[in-house]
Amino acid sequence: MLTDLRTAEMIKYASNAFLATKISFINEMANLCELKGGDINDVRQGIGHDQRIGFQFLFPGVGYGGSCFPKDIRALAQMEREVGMEPRMLDAIDEINTAQKQTLIDKIEKHFGGLPKGKTIAVWGLAFKPRTDDIREAPALVLIDYLLNSGARVQCHDPEAMPNVKREYALRKDLGNLDQRLIFADHPLDCLEGAHALAINTEWNVFRNPDFDQMKKLLTAPLIFDGRNLYSAETMREYGFTYHSIGRAPVKP
Repeated sequence: MLTDLRTAEMIKYASNAFLATKISFINEMANLCELKGGDINDVRQGIGHDQRIGFQFLFPGVGYGGSCFPKDIRALAQMEREVGMEPRMLDAIDEINTAQKQTLIDKIEKHFGGLPKGKTIAVWGLAFKPRTDDIREAPALVLIDYLLNSGARVQCHDPEAMPNVKREYALRKDLGNLDQRLIFADHPLDCLEGAHALAINTEWNVFRNPDFDQMKKLLTAPLIFDGRNLYSAETMREYGFTYHSIGRAPVKP
């Protein structure tokens, strides 16, 4: 396509805004499934088979991050405000996504009956998506901030993003000395030892088929908070995990 500059700019912003819309929509439907019943994975399959909708970007989780979607949604909303429009849909997309980053936090608090003070939580995945080291507006950082501020200890792993997270928290003077409270592990299983739970934030392939028996031996309790729905309920039940995911009923041994 050959367009004028303003139209080209609008195509770029509108494309990212539409993809962000699909993510926020499926996350809102996932939250409704948890409260009213239904399995969001089946819902996603059902609506995705409609060729007018498709499957892409209909994966429930803990929200989007990165450098494009958040920035472009807000830029497009600001454009509307500048011409006297009210960006109701764009603001809602952004608000839903911000709230979605609290999803694992809410599940952790509900399970432990309050703040996880004194607990050790393993975190798998720090980048905002797999195959990148980008941590800009990553949901994992929202969770880590919460855990550290709650008095918990964090043991984390990511195949690419750990150097960036180390630099990020080296500048965080507000959290005090993190040498013993924020630990980076070289292997996913290494950060499970002595942890009271595992929280998954990024759907790296290395996390999809772990050694569940070894995981149970390393964790103090077989407890997983899965923000990317990597595992089936049947698998979790078979291995005896307590399993909380997005838009699906929890699994309890």
